[in-house]
Amino acid sequence: MQFKSLFKLVTLSAALAVASTLASAQDYPTRPIKIIVPAPPGGAIDTIARVVGEKLTHSLGQPVVVENKPGASNNLGTDALAKSPPDGYTIGIVGGSHNTNKFLFKNLGWDPEKSFEPIVYTHEVPLVFAIYPQIPAKTLPEFIAWMKAHPDQAKVATSGRGSAQEMAAEMFRLASGTQMLLVPYKGSSAAQPDLIAGRTALYIDTVSAIQSQVKGGNVRAVAVTTRKRASSLPDVPTAEEQGLKGYDANTNGGFLAPAGTPKPIINKLNAEINAALKMPDVRSKLEAAGIEIQGGTPQEYAALIKSDLAKWQKVVKSAGIDAE
Repeated sequence: MQFKSLFKLVTLSAALAVASTLASAQDYPTRPIKIIVPAPPGGAIDTIARVVGEKLTHSLGQPVVVENKPGASNNLGTDALAKSPPDGYTIGIVGGSHNTNKFLFKNLGWDPEKSFEPIVYTHEVPLVFAIYPQIPAKTLPEFIAWMKAHPDQAKVATSGRGSAQEMAAEMFRLASGTQMLLVPYKGSSAAQPDLIAGRTALYIDTVSAIQSQVKGGNVRAVAVTTRKRASSLPDVPTAEEQGLKGYDANTNGGFLAPAGTPKPIINKLNAEINAALKMPDVRSKLEAAGIEIQGGTPQEYAALIKSDLAKWQKVVKSAGIDAE
């Protein structure tokens, strides 16, 4: 009898907990929501957070504020998100480094899968092989041939350790069999002038950051890094189209919540963000910034994170990159 009473008590407690969670999810949100952006203002994930956050403010009926928390190759803000209360009032948006930093840094304090609940996959930003325009190469195969013939001049700019630009360059090194010297810079604004001046030969930059230089003729675009052509540079073929089979590098990401955030809250946020991404004014703003809009279920985003982790782990291992 005592066992039956205890079982009933446990069952009742569990039912009450579920009911309480459902009730809180139905009422959610009752106060402001914060979006942590682990990068400085002005980039792709900051733009998405602000454009989507404005729509969520209206649809959810509570202020949605953006907090930029850059530093440590995006690890600072991501760590803060992982350690936030799992109540739906602090969420975050991450980029490509979310799926590479695990292999580049020791003792992160967070795990890209275990520490978070995926909400929705929001975006993909293609990268562009932008070369110094005086190099006599019009296509990616011609540029690869030039690099092999001029190994002493094969300097490739990157945006620092763990950046999408560095990882794309390492993947390119492996796929093309070329030798190159990686030259780290503090972002596009620092790297582009040296590329334009010919102090570096190649910079694999985001479409959003480099497209104005391409259209202005200051650099030459010979390929994009994704499986599909970039909508903002439709005449530039992909690396795979030009013989680098399986080459697929980009900076992608989406919204996450701390692990343990109730599923009803995750589902509500997923529905609202997906709705925002379909709005014509949202699409026009993001597409103008070179952002390829995605969307989908939390489960689809979780699957993407898993596959990207496997892809980048292989690249890091093959390239012999040691974690710091």
